Amino acid sequence: IKPEWYFLFAYAILRSIPNKLGGVLALLASILVLMVVPLLHTSKQRSLTFRPLTQVLFWLLVADVAILTWIGGMPVEHPFIIIGQIASFLYFSLFLFLAPLTAWVENKILGW
Repeated sequence: IKPEWYFLFAYAILRSIPNKLGGVLALLASILVLMVVPLLHTSKQRSLTFRPLTQVLFWLLVADVAILTWIGGMPVEHPFIIIGQIASFLYFSLFLFLAPLTAWVENKILGW
């Protein structure tokens, strides 16, 4: 079974966890984390124009979603499983750890 192209990133996250229940929960979390992003935005500066660290995180997210989308269409074989697990870990860490940490660092740099 191969889902539509716009769900391939979530399908890759589902397949990256060996446990079936854990995979389904990770799939749901991959969609729900997109709804939580506005709540995690703690930076005083709202625009990305003057936030170079956040610009780097944005392009990391774009590359990570592209890799997850590619992996979602690949067969479940050894190199693709490891790449999917690493990309899934990066996906969640970008939203839950790196984005708030970057906002905190940028607030300290700007002196807000």
